[in-house]
Amino acid sequence: MRKFILLATLSPQGLQTLQVTPERLLEVNREIEDLGGRVLDQWAVLGYYDFLSIIEAPDEATVAHMTAELSARGSATFETLTVVETSDVFTGLDD
Repeated sequence: MRKFILLATLSPQGLQTLQVTPERLLEVNREIEDLGGRVLDQWAVLGYYDFLSIIEAPDEATVAHMTAELSARGSATFETLTVVETSDVFTGLDD
């Protein structure tokens, strides 16, 4: 499994949903699992993005499908970053 960073920005509708039913966040995490991923860690953040999530998924196509599915609901938009281990980029770090 590969790691990815999801940066989520809530729409006004998404923010209102979380204020009324905060457990919706856990439901979305379960939906991510149903779509082939797994949330490893998650934080609420201040600034342009509302949430930063570290997820695992088999590949970029799975994450693209996942974020398209979640974005289509109108509650959030996502930016996805692929994580590459530094030891894979800079040889000799494990020595």
